[in-house]
Amino acid sequence: MKIILKGACGRMGKTVAELAQERSVEIACGIDLHPCPMPFPVYASLADAPTDADAVIDFSSPNGLTETLAYCTQNRTPLLLAATGYTEEDIRAIEKSARIIPVFKTGNLSVGVCLLQLLAKKAAFVLRDFDAEIIEKHHNKKKDAPSGTALMLAESVNEGFGNSKRAMFGRHGIVGERDKNEIGIHAVRGGTIVGEHEVIFAGDDEILTLSHSARSRRIFATGALQSAVWLTSQRAGLYNMNHLLEGILGD
Repeated sequence: MKIILKGACGRMGKTVAELAQERSVEIACGIDLHPCPMPFPVYASLADAPTDADAVIDFSSPNGLTETLAYCTQNRTPLLLAATGYTEEDIRAIEKSARIIPVFKTGNLSVGVCLLQLLAKKAAFVLRDFDAEIIEKHHNKKKDAPSGTALMLAESVNEGFGNSKRAMFGRHGIVGERDKNEIGIHAVRGGTIVGEHEVIFAGDDEILTLSHSARSRRIFATGALQSAVWLTSQRAGLYNMNHLLEGILGD
C-alpha cells in the first residue's frame, strides 16, 4: 500500500511515518507547509505529489482542506481526514467530495475510543434520568477546545438520550442549578497529556464513569493505517470509526 501523508512533519505525522516503516507501508511522499528531513520526499503542496497513491492520510489543519479535496477527487484517491476544527462550510465540502470518493473523517482514530462511544450511547439509553458530563484532557500544545473526540462522545450520548440534550461548554459564575437538558463538556490543558476522556453519568446516589486514556500517539497512528487500508476497499461515501468498528465486529 502506498500513501501520501499530509502533515508529515507534525507530531502525529512523524509517528505514522515511523509505524508505517515498521509495517512495510510505503509512504510515497509527505506534505507539510514546513518540509523537514524524512526518509521520503516532503513537499509543501499536493501539487508536487504523485497521482498514483492508494490513499491520503491528512493530519494537518483544516486550512488546506480545499487543496486536499481537489487533489483527491481529481485523482479518485481515498481520503482519511484526522484533523479537527472543521467549519460547517468545510463539512459541506467534505460531504460533497464523499459523493465521488471514499472519505473517512474522525476526531479520534483509536478503536478504544470508538468502543467508548458505543458504550456511552448505550449507557445514556438506559440511564435516561442521569446527568451526563464529559471531561477531556490534552497536552498544552493542543489548539482547539473541546477536543473533537469530546464532541463525538457528546453526540453519541445525546443519541442515547434521544437527541433531547444540548451541549454546555464549561461553567463559570453564578449559573444556577444544572439544567436537566445539558450535556456538560469540559476541557483541561497541561503538560504532555496525550489524551484522556471521561463520560460521567451521575444519578441519585450513584455514578457511572466510562473512560479512555491514550498512553502514546502510536494508537492513533495504528488506527490511521488500519483505517486507510480499510478505506481503499470502500465505495464513495462518508465513513467514520463506527463503520470500521462494525467491520471488526462483523468479522
